[in-house]
Amino acid sequence: MNDRMPWKAAGIRSVPQAFPYQGSKRALASQILSLFPHGGVPRLVEPFAGSAAISVAARHYGIAETALISDVNEPLMGLWKLIIEDPRHLIAEYTRLWNEQLDDPRAYFLEARDKFNATKQPEILLYLLCRCVKAAVRYSQKTGDFNQGADHRRLGANPANMAERIGRASAIMQGVTVSTSTYEDALVNAAPDELVYMDPPYQGTSGVPDHRYLKGLQREPFAEVLQQAVDNKVSFVVSYDAVTDDNKYGYALPEELGLTHRHVVAGVSAQATLMGKKQMTTESLYISPALVERLGGVDAIDKRLDLTSSAQESLF
Repeated sequence: MNDRMPWKAAGIRSVPQAFPYQGSKRALASQILSLFPHGGVPRLVEPFAGSAAISVAARHYGIAETALISDVNEPLMGLWKLIIEDPRHLIAEYTRLWNEQLDDPRAYFLEARDKFNATKQPEILLYLLCRCVKAAVRYSQKTGDFNQGADHRRLGANPANMAERIGRASAIMQGVTVSTSTYEDALVNAAPDELVYMDPPYQGTSGVPDHRYLKGLQREPFAEVLQQAVDNKVSFVVSYDAVTDDNKYGYALPEELGLTHRHVVAGVSAQATLMGKKQMTTESLYISPALVERLGGVDAIDKRLDLTSSAQESLF
């Protein structure tokens, strides 16, 4: 099986990461790629793209001819457009910002953050992502402003290293479409031979919007759109909520959708690390009936995935 799935042997370290981003699915990429039909797909659709970790990995391993990445976070998608279309400009701006900070990094970060909140310039966002604590983006629920503080132990990636990362990511992502549209149309209208991967914001157990995201996502409307996608025989995978050693975030998706639900180990929880803890995270994957059929049934899927040792139903 591994000769058809080189990512299982090579891992994710060979895949470029254009910028640091907490919540990125890089750690889960080998599991997600294992759910691609053999031979790949003509297009991968990745709403809620964020760092577009799955699209980058799929393109790196040659199993997505092209991709659509979308996110309602407009500056973030503006950053991706620069990475793909004008990486030299982006690298030059990052180099300028990085060097300008050297006299007083603490004060410069705050000035850059204020300027970003006023202008939403993606070049500044890249600098903030490289400087902020654990690359953990935070937005004010009242104003929508970026409000995460700087990690004062470091200055962010050296410009030469950043140039190498952005250059590699840009080369891999050539021809990819970038959008700020919401997820509904891209999901429901995906072609039968395409694959949609979604990593929506965690809705949590309290109903309070997740402050890591500009906008939350309510479970019931999301389930309704998923039902439309199921009815349209769309092949999709959803990462939805996570389980750490002693917590779970959110509720399972409705059984009535008929999705195949599997738990896979995703590694150490970045959120727990942020709080000084070390916890393992188990991710929930939901696989649409159309994709299950394309892959040869549930048993074939279980052979592709690295499942947790605990009973699947015990985590929810």
